[in-house]
Formats: sequence, structure tokens, C-alpha cells
Amino acid sequence: MTNNKNPVVWESARPKMDGYHAKTNTELCQAPEYGAIPGIAEALRSVARSDSWSLQDVFLHTAPLFTTVDQKALPSRPDSPVQDCGRVEDKRSTEDSQEETKEEPFQLKYESKCIKTVPLYQEYWIKCMKADLHKVQHKRLADVVSLGLAGLPSPRASSPTSVSSPPGLNVSPYALWQEQPEVKRRRLLHSLPTSDIRHQEAIFELIVSETSYQKSLRVAVGLFQSSTELKATLPPLQTHVLFSNLKEVCKVSEGFLLDLETRLGQNVVMSKVGDIVLNHRSAFRRVYVPYVTNMMYQEALIAKLLLENKRFALTVKKLEKDPVCQRQTLKSFLVLPFQRITRLKLILENILKRTDERSADVSYLKQAIEAVREIVVECDNSVQRMKRTEELVSLGKLVDFGNVKSVPLIISGRYLIRAGGLKKLTVKSHLTSGPTVSSTDIYLHLFNDLLLLSLKTLHGQRFNVQDYATFPAHVRVEELKTQMLGLPSEAFLLRLTQNHSKTATAIILAAQTRLERETWIQLLSSQKSTSGV
Repeated sequence: MTNNKNPVVWESARPKMDGYHAKTNTELCQAPEYGAIPGIAEALRSVARSDSWSLQDVFLHTAPLFTTVDQKALPSRPDSPVQDCGRVEDKRSTEDSQEETKEEPFQLKYESKCIKTVPLYQEYWIKCMKADLHKVQHKRLADVVSLGLAGLPSPRASSPTSVSSPPGLNVSPYALWQEQPEVKRRRLLHSLPTSDIRHQEAIFELIVSETSYQKSLRVAVGLFQSSTELKATLPPLQTHVLFSNLKEVCKVSEGFLLDLETRLGQNVVMSKVGDIVLNHRSAFRRVYVPYVTNMMYQEALIAKLLLENKRFALTVKKLEKDPVCQRQTLKSFLVLPFQRITRLKLILENILKRTDERSADVSYLKQAIEAVREIVVECDNSVQRMKRTEELVSLGKLVDFGNVKSVPLIISGRYLIRAGGLKKLTVKSHLTSGPTVSSTDIYLHLFNDLLLLSLKTLHGQRFNVQDYATFPAHVRVEELKTQMLGLPSEAFLLRLTQNHSKTATAIILAAQTRLERETWIQLLSSQKSTSGV
């Protein structure tokens, strides 16, 4: 596999590409419209924290990224790029137009010889998910059968006559290592043990899947992002939010694929590949973290545009009919980097599983797997930070400090732990009738560093802060002898050792259920103080 002499140049004209024409995967990607942001975060966490693919969780959470989000369910985000884009006039300034005319065509210097023989990455990814899901279901069935056949002699396993192809890449002879001309010429299938063949196939899946990924990225950039017609329907800021740093992602993939195919060209029997991944880990981090972080805005924006911008919707629909799209939607192209970085770890784990433990590549592979896992974790942390900022921005509009000395609610590192309504109890003593207990509604917002106590307005849309304290330094909870005091069993004592007026205060709170009481007590008392009272 050699480097092409002429660079690949994407301009406004439609790229001429051949490829595997598959049926639409729309039916495979439909799922209930869960929130886009939780879907990304949950999928990232499931990949980062486990050694195996959590199929049911990940598939259900990533699938909604293909669907349209109900705009009524979207929170108001005045300071986010999505809302800012809405304020930008559709008519571009002369300055912006002149700047765009100077934009150089997107160029790629390398194209794999196999790129025309592999499917789009969407097809590969869907088939992988279906194959993995089938494995899980088959394993569960096998476990049930094994329990029923416990104690019976097991039949002898027959030796495999051939190595099965990686899921999703069985559409072309080039998809299998064993079908490579050099492999056949050297009759390696007759000289290598089955374990070595499986190892080579696992490595080859990394190469061919990256080729498939590169093919889809070229369509995303060349057909959609470089479309002059599509750009004319959007202001520059919306264009940036929609495509983010997709061109940089494509270039990083190009360099990674070039190194992989160069290694294959040096020797068709590859001894290591982990070192190549390690050489590209900084580039992966540089492009994937910002792209995945931007997806929370990207998903909301594309849903908004499809509903409100008819020119955009019609142009996208027209572009999606291009044969190179193979019936795939713009959304399916925009989610590609997220799919790839989460799948990459699994491919590397499969290679490691089939690598001889004495191989020098074992150490490289373990480091590469950890490096990709760290990138996934960093993506998740970044998404979580953005989520928390969005929540604080939305909440900040609803909180009124009134006569209480206000504090800056939106600060770096702050996030909401729990919020909910409780009853504030007041005990009054009477000489004749004894103590009486009255109650008023109070609302708690517990952040990782602050506790707010508020009253809801009549319409329940805003919160009027009555008091607050630094958490956990100045927040304490105590159990109460509720029966002796004539209080409900769901009551507990909340102490603010230093409130907004720098004084100590205490109030009796009551939850609706014992479970809710225990939850609040645990959250309010489980955090260790990092500063003196």
C-alpha cells in the first residue's frame, strides 16, 4: 500500500467515490429519544471503566445520537453556542464572506488503496454492535444450557478450518488478512498456526476499520462540510458548532492509517501495532476531546436547524441523496469520531487477547489501551463539566437572593449534587395544650461546595434564597429523638455553623419518606471538610 502521488483535494464539487452500497441503517438506529448529553456521557463511562463492552447500555445510549431531539424538552441555554447562533443574523457580513472565499480547499495527502472496497464506517459499526449483542445473547443462552447439562459429558470441539471475518468487514476480499495476495503467495495459511492467523486478523481489523472510518470522514468533510450550498444556509458560528474540528479529526485519522499501512507493507505478518497507537495518542487527545465535548451543542443545534431552518433542512436532504452517502444521514456522519474513539479501545483489547504473552507488543498494547481509556475519560470529564455549567446557567436565572447577601452561583468546578423540597418544622410550647408543630415548605440546593435554603415563589418557577452556608465546612446534620419531641419519624436537625450572616443557626427538617430522609442525611454528612469550622 503506497502513497498516492497526487493529493486528495476536496472542493465544493461532489467527490467521486465508489463503495459498498448497503441498505439504510435507519431502522437499526431508532430508539426512544433519551437526552443527548446523558447518552454521550454514559457511553463514554461504560467504555472507560470496563474491560469489556457493555453492549446493552452503550447501544441504547449511543443510538439516540441519530435521532431528532424534541426542542420543547431542550433547556434554555442563553450563553451556549446554540443560543448564540440563534441570535446571529443569517445574512453574513462582507468581511465574513471575503474571509470564506480565501479558505483553502481541504487537502489530504494519502489515500488507502483499499478505501473503495470497504463499507462506510456506519455500516461497520452497526454490524459490530449487532454481532457483539448476538455474542452476549448467545453467552447467556450457553450459560443456561450449561446449567441444564451439568454433569453430562461435553462433545469434543472440532478444529476450526478457517478464521471468521471481523463483524461488518466481510464485504470484500480485502477485509481479511488471509485474503491478501501476499498471504496467499507465501501460503501463510498452511505454515502459520491458527492462533497466529487469528492474531493477524485482529490486527488487520484495526487497519481496515480505520480505512472504513477514513472513508466516512472524507464524505463528512468533502460532501457536507465543504458544501458551498450548505454554508450559505448558516451563519459562520453555527457552521463551526455543527462541524467543530472535523477536518482535524480527518487529518489525524489519515496519518494514523498511513502509519498502519506502512507497517503492513513492511511485512504482511505484523509483529506489533501498539507502538503506532502510542505515537498518535497526543494527536488523538488533541482532536477527540474537543469534538466529543462539542457534541452536546452539536446535537441540539442540528435538531434546532432541521426544525427551524427550511433552507438548511432541504439542502441537507439533497446532499444525503448523493450516492457516496449510501443512504446515511448527516447525523450519522457527525457522530463518527465518538463511535471511533470508543470502539478503538475494544479493537486493541481484542488484539491484546490474541497476542502471545511473550511478545514485545504486549507492553505497547497495554499502554495503548490505557492511553485510549484516558482519552475517553477526559472526554467524559469534559462533557460533565459542560453539563454542570449548563445546569448552573439555567439555575442561576431562577435563583433570587433577595435580602440575603448574594454569592456568585456560577463558578468553575461547582456542580449540583441534589435538589428537592422538604418541610421546615417549628415547635411551639403551650402551658395548657403542650407543644405544637407547624410546617412550611423549604427547598434545598446542595452543591459540591455550597448549600442553599430557599422558598419557592407562588408559581413555583423561581427560588428566593433564605439562607446558605459553605459545604461541607459549615454544614452539619444530627439525628433527633423524634418520638420524645413529638416530631414525625422523617425529621432531622440541620445545623449551619456559619450562615450567610456569619452566625450559627439550626432548623428542623422533615422528608416525605424515611428513604428520602436517609438520602439527605447521607449526602449532607458524608463529605469530609477540607477547612476548619
